[in-house]
Amino acid sequence: MSSTVMTRPAWWVPGDWNGFFGLFTNVVLNVIVLTGLCLGVVQMPAGIVFGRILPALGIALPLGNLFYAYLAYKLAARSGRSDVTAMPYGPSVPHMFLVVFVIMLPTYIKTHDAVLAWEAGLAWAFVIGVIVLLGAFVGPTVRKYTPRAAMLGALAGISIAFISMRPAFQDFQVPWLGFLSFGIILASWCARVRMPYNIPGGLLAVVVGTILAWIVTFTGISPVMEPAQVASAFAQFGLHLPVPSAHFLHGLSNIGPLLVTAVPLGIYNFTEGMNNVESASAAGDDYNLRQVLLADGIGAVAGAILGSPFPPAVYIGHPGWKAVGGRIGYSLATGVVIAVVCFLGLTALLLAIVPLVAILPILLYIGLVIGAQAFEATPSRYAPAVILAMLPNIANWAQSQIDGALSAAGTSAEKVGMAKLGMNGVVYHGMQLFGGGATLAGLVLGAIAAFVIDRKFDRAAIYAFIGAVLAFFGFINGTALGFANSPGVALGYAILGVLFVVLMRAPVNAEHPTLEEVMHAEPAE
Repeated sequence: MSSTVMTRPAWWVPGDWNGFFGLFTNVVLNVIVLTGLCLGVVQMPAGIVFGRILPALGIALPLGNLFYAYLAYKLAARSGRSDVTAMPYGPSVPHMFLVVFVIMLPTYIKTHDAVLAWEAGLAWAFVIGVIVLLGAFVGPTVRKYTPRAAMLGALAGISIAFISMRPAFQDFQVPWLGFLSFGIILASWCARVRMPYNIPGGLLAVVVGTILAWIVTFTGISPVMEPAQVASAFAQFGLHLPVPSAHFLHGLSNIGPLLVTAVPLGIYNFTEGMNNVESASAAGDDYNLRQVLLADGIGAVAGAILGSPFPPAVYIGHPGWKAVGGRIGYSLATGVVIAVVCFLGLTALLLAIVPLVAILPILLYIGLVIGAQAFEATPSRYAPAVILAMLPNIANWAQSQIDGALSAAGTSAEKVGMAKLGMNGVVYHGMQLFGGGATLAGLVLGAIAAFVIDRKFDRAAIYAFIGAVLAFFGFINGTALGFANSPGVALGYAILGVLFVVLMRAPVNAEHPTLEEVMHAEPAE
């Protein structure tokens, strides 16, 4: 979208309505999900969920939204542009599930104490925040020497696998409603069709979907909604304010097991934040990476101290919100309304009133935009590097689906056996290694491919040797963090690095066409 010169940034523009309803529904959906996980999976008392966790999020999330709105305002004032878009912010989705199923649920099963499970989650989130804060001081250097194709490709892998897939599957469960909401989103946000009475497309998609869902429920055509849940949801309505406490310190007393997941996931947060800043830069908004990572780290630490085990993070999706007209105000409004929802305990009520299939098309759209940006913002010759950077996240997603199916059947990959899985076409162990530390692995592999495409074999060798070290300790392409976790993978990276060192003096084959020439070759007669 074209920018116009201005003298003073506007805090709100018409496009912010689209951005607000899109980002707010995205964030509130995640808040609803984490609420359900705490109540239904970890069996936490409602007093902890609605009295401690959500009020803590009601502080941590709005502070981030406000800070990113401020950064956008400063960037707009400094550059004189009216098209600057604030970075989106909310609870980190991968961490939501990991802290529940890897930290809090095992603690609850072992101790049958929901408070101890909560404290373990708080300590885990605190460690995540500290690692991200440390990453803020090395992130700018890593970004400087990493190809854009690698960073955007790794981000595209997340968007396709973890943002687009599940919403698409859920929409197909109620296709007549999901397709309608998705059609409105596509027409409004992709084709720029003006909706009736100039209603924002995101709002219209949610409102129309909600109305139709209740109509078919009350008429008996299809029980999409459950009216009884609306009445019970009012039980949690009330003012809940955050209270700082030392509960996270109690969890830190057993820090060893927490570090096994906290260290690599802290690095994941730092890597994803770096990729998101690069994504915003490719869309025209160049933010200071160190400031962004410091905000993410402070948000996680503050949330843990106040009572939330769910680290917030800058979100994937900046180009999507920019494309629909979101600027500065959408972030401010999202922060304020999310605070109100958390303080008043309204998440249960929203979940009871609004059908998920009316909200999920927004997430699907964001996933499509991020996936497309990886190819649009990089020269076409880097397309193989982009795809290679995407693949580890897709492998990680596929493994999660297999693990979930096996768990539902009361078994696991280890119990079934790798040989038996292989006989049925499931190369489980290879998938597990390829998807280990997916975002960081995609970054390394994408960088290697991009440098090779440019014949910069010295830099490709450096990234290959870095990959060897990371794999050796399990940060990437491994099953767990530890010494000599993936020695075979580490050796493979090392051999690759040696090969690139040898190729540094390789002559150019003038007779062989380059990849770009092949991709743009005219078809034969």
